[in-house]
Amino acid sequence: MFTISAFCVFFSLAVSTFAKTCTISPLGPGKDDTDHVMSAITSCGQNGNTVIQAGNYNITKKMTWNLANSQVDLFGTLSFNPDITYWLNASNTYRVIFIQSQASWFVLSGKNFTVNAHNTGGINGNGQPWWNFYTSHTRRDGDGRPVALTVFNATSATVKNFKIQSPPFWCNAVANSVDVTYDGMLCNATNANPAFFGKNILVNTDGIDTYRSDRINLLNWDVTGGDDCMAFKGNSSNIVARNVTCRGGLGIAFGSLGQYAQLNDLVENVLVEDLTVTRINSSIQPLALQGVYFKTWSGTVHGSPPTGGGGGGGLVNNVTIRSVTLDRVDKPVNLYQNNNGKTGDAPSKLRFSNLNFADWTGVATTNTIVDLACSSAAPCQNIAFTNFKIAPPAGQASSFICVNVVNEKGLSGPCNATGHS
Repeated sequence: MFTISAFCVFFSLAVSTFAKTCTISPLGPGKDDTDHVMSAITSCGQNGNTVIQAGNYNITKKMTWNLANSQVDLFGTLSFNPDITYWLNASNTYRVIFIQSQASWFVLSGKNFTVNAHNTGGINGNGQPWWNFYTSHTRRDGDGRPVALTVFNATSATVKNFKIQSPPFWCNAVANSVDVTYDGMLCNATNANPAFFGKNILVNTDGIDTYRSDRINLLNWDVTGGDDCMAFKGNSSNIVARNVTCRGGLGIAFGSLGQYAQLNDLVENVLVEDLTVTRINSSIQPLALQGVYFKTWSGTVHGSPPTGGGGGGGLVNNVTIRSVTLDRVDKPVNLYQNNNGKTGDAPSKLRFSNLNFADWTGVATTNTIVDLACSSAAPCQNIAFTNFKIAPPAGQASSFICVNVVNEKGLSGPCNATGHS
């Protein structure tokens, strides 16, 4: 029986969890809230509770929240000033994500912390000016477009019930981290400029990229954008992505991998389940290219990162993607190992093995249901399909393409080495 005295003890423990609490509200229109927010985090981000109340917070400078044994309740919206010239100055962003020298303007680091946005708070990246800008300027990896939210060098961290609207670049990244859980993430990159309706100007608006991180849980995600819904990059291991909806874009990506000739990329023990990939209004987002795809650079080096590279090795092993629903995607399963390659390049040495696709349903817009273009230098091994039922367009027969694949099983028809030169 739950007695009054027991309740009093429980309540006492609950209220004493944190030694201190800091509560802030926005300073008001036209005010810069960056230092205001950072002051609260500095005071209560270690062994404390920071409460950022509802409202719009004008953020004009980069921020790192160093958190330990603490919680942040983010009811408000961190609105990042869309001063493109300012943010493209490398000194005004962090470069904590090694791959392709990507920039970040907001970083969470530390251990044993929770950031809970309560389904009301999060980030406004004010991306539309950025998307417009890059319709007339060249996009290059590492050019300074900021990742909206970066979890870096974190251990035992949780990000919950978070909303990110209009990220200029990647919505999220987790790098050099262990034991991180995202539970409830809404990423929405949607062009609202009628001049570009029917076109994809949302390049690189990935939902999340994982890199050099272990034991990462991606639960209850809803991503609208023009690029990868999720991308698992080098040295991502023990990843679980569950209950994920991808609206438009390129689908779930493994890669790109093998960009750095001196490094091996390992992606291992990945489970993606309860996945929906759906096409949306084509005037808003014309792309729904893949359900799941895998890509590596070729075996020949062309230039150097962040924009060039290739020649790197590694392994993608023990991947399961199950309970998938596809709605009018172009190519349900795709693997290619010549990303950014040229005719005559050496084949990639990065190997794919033990890829499992189970319980897939839905429809494709083309009859190429599976397209596996593996490397002659590292053939794909043990590719299994179970209860894989993706329908081609009416009146067409399904096509399954396997190049340099060893021990494929489970498809409803032969997987032929055709369709690639």
